[in-house]
Amino acid sequence: MVTIYSAVWCGFCHTAKRYLDQLGVKYEDKDVEKDPANAAAAVEKSGQMGVPVIDVGGTIIVGFDRPRLNAALKANKLIS
Repeated sequence: MVTIYSAVWCGFCHTAKRYLDQLGVKYEDKDVEKDPANAAAAVEKSGQMGVPVIDVGGTIIVGFDRPRLNAALKANKLIS
């Protein structure tokens, strides 16, 4: 239900994944540099070239926006 499009060099990507790990939220990590299809999917979903792009049940969050991420996780009943 949670997918994060990320890159190895991206500090905000690491922060977002660490935060999800702390919350105990499982996610699929898709590296945009290793697979061009992942990069294309991230741009298609977000309309932007930046990472991270976090897809929480169809809600797209660009960057590590903790309040928006928390709201999306709560809306999808992944955290309380």
